[in-house]
Amino acid sequence: MQELFSDRICDVPPSFIREILKVTEDPSIISFAGGLPSKELFPLEALKDATQKVFETGGNEILQYSTTEGYRPLREYISRRYQEKMGLTVCPDNILITNGSQQGLDLLGKTMLNEGDEVIIEAPGYLGAIQALSIYRARFHPVEMDDDGIIIDQLVDTLANANAKLMYTVPNFQNPSGVSYTNARRHQVIEALRNSHTLLIEDDPYGDIRFEGERTESFFRMMPERTVMLGSFSKTVVPSFRLGWIVAPDAILDKLVIAKQASDLHTNYFSQRVLFQYLSDNDLDAHIARIIELYGRQREAMLTAIEREFPTGIQHTRPDGGMFLWVTLPDGYAANDLLKLAIKDKVVFVPGDPFYTDGKQHNSLRLSFSTVDEATIDIGIQRLGKAMRELLGSRQ
Repeated sequence: MQELFSDRICDVPPSFIREILKVTEDPSIISFAGGLPSKELFPLEALKDATQKVFETGGNEILQYSTTEGYRPLREYISRRYQEKMGLTVCPDNILITNGSQQGLDLLGKTMLNEGDEVIIEAPGYLGAIQALSIYRARFHPVEMDDDGIIIDQLVDTLANANAKLMYTVPNFQNPSGVSYTNARRHQVIEALRNSHTLLIEDDPYGDIRFEGERTESFFRMMPERTVMLGSFSKTVVPSFRLGWIVAPDAILDKLVIAKQASDLHTNYFSQRVLFQYLSDNDLDAHIARIIELYGRQREAMLTAIEREFPTGIQHTRPDGGMFLWVTLPDGYAANDLLKLAIKDKVVFVPGDPFYTDGKQHNSLRLSFSTVDEATIDIGIQRLGKAMRELLGSRQ
C-alpha cells in the first residue's frame, strides 16, 4: 500500500497535538494542550435564531451552490470591520472566504510554492502553517523570537542568504508563544523586507482577544502591496463553521480563486449565510468582550499559579491576549521527558518540538488557558510544578 502514496504526503508527520488530545479522553487528565476556544462562550441561542431566520427569509437559494469568492455581504462586513477597528482600507473584492484560515495557508502553498522554494517562519512557529506548507515541500528558514517579536538581526541575515518567497508571521499573541510584535519591531520587519521580493503573510486569528495594552499596527498598513492577511471567525464566534478569509492583492487573489475552485468550488454557503445573519443581529464586540473577560481571568490564574508552583530557573512569557503562553526549561532538559512525568501526574501540555522545523528536541512547551477554569488551572499547575521538580531533581 505504501507505494500508492505521494512523496509529499509521506514527508508530513501527523499533528502531534491531535495525538496528545487522545490522552485527554481520560476525564481525570487536566489538559493545557488543546488550542481550542471555550465552548461555554459559543453563542448558541443567537446562532439558533440566526439559522431560523435564514431558513425563513432565504428560500431555496440558501441551499444552492454559490460563488467561489464567498457571500458578498459577509465580505463587505469583514471590509467594514477592518476599517472600523484597524483603519485599514480593504476592498471586498480582495477578500476570499475560506474553510478556516487553515485552508488559506493551503491555498497560498498551492499557488505560491514550487518544491524547494524557501519560506521564512518564526521559531517557534504555528504548527498548522508548518504542516500546510510542508505538503508543498517548502524549505524552511526558522528565525528565532524574543519578547518583542522576530529577531531582526537574524531576519536580515536570513533575507541576505536565502531567496525566500514567503515569510509567515502570527504577530498578535502568537501561537504557540503568546508573544506580540511591538510597533517598533513591526517597522523593523518591514524595513528589512523592503528590498526583497518576499511576500509577507500576516495571520491574525487572535488579534481581537486583547486583555491589556493598545492595538498594534498591521503589517498590511505598512506594506499593502506585498502583504497577505489571514483572518478567522473560529476564535471569536465558533470554530465548527470553519469560516475564515484571505485578503490579497488582485493578481494573487485571482490565482487563489482558481486554486480554491480546484479544491472545493466554494466554502459552505449556508454557514456563511447563518454567520452573516448572526453578525447582523448581534454585537460582535460585546461577545468578544465576554471572551476577553473569561480568558483574561484564566490567564491571570495561570500566571499566578506558575509564579507560586514552578521551580526557580523556569521562564515563561506573559501574553497580553490570545490563548497561550510559552514555558522554557533550563538548558539540557527536554519537554518530552517532562511530558512523560506530567502524564503520570494527570496533566498534559504540548512540548515545543512540533513548533520547530529542525527536528531536534527542545526545552520548551506550550500551555493553553482558554478551556480550563481557574480552579482547575490552579490544580493543573500544581501537578505540572511537581513534575518539573522531579525532572530537575533527577540530575541532582
